[in-house]
Amino acid sequence: MKSRLLHDADGLRTFAVVLAKGDEVTEELTRFAREHGVTGAALTAVGACREATLGYFDPEALTYLDIPVGEQVEVLSLLGDIASKDGEPALHAHAVLGRRDGSTVGGHVQRAVVWPTLEVIVTESPVHLRKRVDQETGLALIALDADG
Repeated sequence: MKSRLLHDADGLRTFAVVLAKGDEVTEELTRFAREHGVTGAALTAVGACREATLGYFDPEALTYLDIPVGEQVEVLSLLGDIASKDGEPALHAHAVLGRRDGSTVGGHVQRAVVWPTLEVIVTESPVHLRKRVDQETGLALIALDADG
């Protein structure tokens, strides 16, 4: 993973983060956020990966159901945010992946292995975003009323 600061105005930064062959998306973006002190940001990305596990949140079972993707796919769209949960970066991203035949699969990004690149733009928010566990679902959700 490599990153470059593209813009810094009034303490709000925009970064380009480029993941390389074999990088695992969630690990690398979490590491990037930790190293750069990013506690509130939006992110977008395009690229490709050789395998992934997406997820579908089942509201009855209150858990993510795995959607395994065991083939080379284009990352047509990856959107998400970085917030803070218990003092650590918390990544939440969804992706739409394009298969060789033009079909797509999408869901919550649980794991994805880059091949050959993933180009990510991270844009900080003007305030820190905090997550709090929602008691009904067990999910860590952004809490706009949280201190920070």
